[in-house]
Amino acid sequence: MNLISNWLFNLARRLLFLWVRTDVIGNKASEIGLDPDKPVVYVLEKSSYSNRLVLEQETMEAGLPSSQLALEFDGNRLRRRFFFLSERTGVWFRRRQMPLMTGRLSELVEAAHKDKSLDIQLVPVSIFWGRAPQKEQSLFKLLLSDNWSVSGRIRHFFIILIHGRNTFIQFSRPISLRELSDQSAKPAIASRKVARVLRVHFRLVRQTVVGPDLSHRRTLVSQLIRTPAVREAIRTTAESNKISEEKARQQALKYADEICSNVSVAGVRFLNIVLTWVWNKIYSGVSVNNVEAVKEAAGKGGLVYVPCHRSHIDYLLLSYVLYQNGLMVPHIAAGINLNMPVVGAILRRGGAFFMRRSFRNNKLYAAVFNEYMHSMFTKGHPVEYFVEGGRSRTGRTLQPKAGMLSMTVRSYLKDSRKTLYFVPVYIGYEKILEERSYLGELRGKKKEKESIFGLFKTIRNLKNHGRVSLNFGAPFSLDSVLNDTGEAWKTVDMSSGTLPAWHSRAVDSLAEKVAVSINQAAAINPVNVVAMVLLSTNRQAMDAGLLADRCTDIVELLKKRPYSEQISYPESDSTSWVSYVQEMGLAQRQTQKLGDIITLADSEAILLTYYRNNILHLVAIPALICSLFLQKQNLPKAHVRWLIESVYPYIKSELFLRWSEAEVWGEVEAWIELLQERGLLTVNGEEICRAAIGTQEFVLLTTLARTIVPTIERYYIAIAILRRWGSGELEASELEELSTQMAERMSILYGLNAPEFFDKSLFRNFTNELLKNEFLTRNEEGKLCFDQRLETISEEARLVLNADMRQSILQVTLESV
Repeated sequence: MNLISNWLFNLARRLLFLWVRTDVIGNKASEIGLDPDKPVVYVLEKSSYSNRLVLEQETMEAGLPSSQLALEFDGNRLRRRFFFLSERTGVWFRRRQMPLMTGRLSELVEAAHKDKSLDIQLVPVSIFWGRAPQKEQSLFKLLLSDNWSVSGRIRHFFIILIHGRNTFIQFSRPISLRELSDQSAKPAIASRKVARVLRVHFRLVRQTVVGPDLSHRRTLVSQLIRTPAVREAIRTTAESNKISEEKARQQALKYADEICSNVSVAGVRFLNIVLTWVWNKIYSGVSVNNVEAVKEAAGKGGLVYVPCHRSHIDYLLLSYVLYQNGLMVPHIAAGINLNMPVVGAILRRGGAFFMRRSFRNNKLYAAVFNEYMHSMFTKGHPVEYFVEGGRSRTGRTLQPKAGMLSMTVRSYLKDSRKTLYFVPVYIGYEKILEERSYLGELRGKKKEKESIFGLFKTIRNLKNHGRVSLNFGAPFSLDSVLNDTGEAWKTVDMSSGTLPAWHSRAVDSLAEKVAVSINQAAAINPVNVVAMVLLSTNRQAMDAGLLADRCTDIVELLKKRPYSEQISYPESDSTSWVSYVQEMGLAQRQTQKLGDIITLADSEAILLTYYRNNILHLVAIPALICSLFLQKQNLPKAHVRWLIESVYPYIKSELFLRWSEAEVWGEVEAWIELLQERGLLTVNGEEICRAAIGTQEFVLLTTLARTIVPTIERYYIAIAILRRWGSGELEASELEELSTQMAERMSILYGLNAPEFFDKSLFRNFTNELLKNEFLTRNEEGKLCFDQRLETISEEARLVLNADMRQSILQVTLESV
């Protein structure tokens, strides 16, 4: 009888998989931490013959223990190595899945109580036919509901027919039956606890993979219009614009229709197929790191993905990676400029919702958008937005915009029942898709407006752009940020719509934490390492062998003193890195008898500054230390500390470094010890000395130092202008404009191939930090005032900038005043 049963089972499995196609996660024993010396029993959430067939097929393909084999223990025999957490009860139309204490689970728990050496690994296996979030008030949902079937078989047949080719399976990490059993004295209590733990596990996995129910778009739009905040905005808009409330309501409906996403399972699948083709065409691989931390956070609450913004590919790539790793595709905030014909509709079905660049003076639009965001957060939908606002054209993480973060905090203060977790995401490209358009913009060309024709042109010219690294940073809860404010935020009354006085302070703190966390997940790759070393040379040229050696030195230093646990490093050896950058068309090789030379053309140098800036923050501390010894052989340690603590607040603000001002000296001391170990520095009591000129150690010290020197030069330009004009003579905007003009002139005169050198936003940030740290103050007329402290800091620049550079900056300043 068993032979016939097994033959029929295997026949059914083969027939099923003539149609069914699966995506599987966790089916490798090493990946989920399965102990080969301990028995395995699989757990399925719902009783289903098709689920059994799928489970057996996947265990066979992965080389895992078969679910069909018997398990013998303590003189007992379990007929199959699986059990269901729920079974069908009732008759005919009233049959439905109900959680029950199955006989196999009870047998296992009783055996574990009798034999204390028995430790069975329970492996939960989640099976999703289609991975489709259900639609609220959907006829399709009603048709496929548990109570519309004869014993559920007809219903399940249609599910397999419709969704079978998009079946997702997730093997979870094993749960020790021994540990759970030991927590209860009686088998009956232990059985109930095991069942409860497993039910919670399956619920969290379903929440992570499928997400909450989706409202129909029309339903959601009408719900938004009926919220008190939008109704009030309609009323005030009608009054202020002297129009009827019905006309204002129609305008609100138009806004809601413009904003709302229209997530479609078919749309997500379509994008998945298209993007798989695109990635294979333009990239040689996508590396994903730390995704397990995201899955863990998804089981605890709602997720807000906050990636860096380098390319239009960013949100497509992130959604693709999440989908491939069994996580729900997020609702993505996209600029209204992407709502192009055809493309906008496709993106909307893939999760995009569109927002205008600015709506500060449009209270009705703001009310609709705020309510839409609040709806997403409270329902538990994952959301994604870019805190930088726009794409970074310089490769640096831009200063965060407060808008979306403020809306998130506002929504959370209204309803914090579902904990929100921010997930920082760093996306590192070896070759950016828009590099040529960025190059034009960095040279002063006007930004091109996005259009469907421009998109088709870009796709037509797709070619190899190397690898991409997508690193997830450490998720953190919004609660932790709000708790740090020291305010009783949980008791805030938001019914009046008035924000608490500390709201802006909390948003600023959140913005900084997001930017710092993104940088903590940076990806080091061959392109940005080679770029860093080549751009530190006077003429952007270097012997190929020496270039490879310097790249090795820098990566080894960063590995010995890692910036964070989420940092990823390049594979292979540095000689391969140099050749790879050349093959990517980012550098040129000139063959010579004494050794090949790697050189950069002007356009290549400008592009490589972009990639170098991706990881500039990782070397900021050692570079700052080394820069102090460019012009001096030795310095007292106390002087080094004073100098670094004086300049650190400005570099921290610009590069979003992770250490507070109180913590930075501890990090500096650790780096001094490492640099001494490597021979770049020597510490003699309270004196620090550099390596001798002409040694390889001095060359490495110079390479590191020169990565931070342009930043110090920019600071010196701004201070030189202030000193030249005098205290109380310039407004902040005038200082920014003059500094930008001076820096651009210096860049042209002295061949500095770094467009961010004259980036106005960096000068604005430096000015704001000087005001924040009270090195600058404003008089009654709004002019900037300073005292002798600024003069002292300026004089110390001689340690970093050589006499020629200081004189050149002063000369250009004199000529331009």
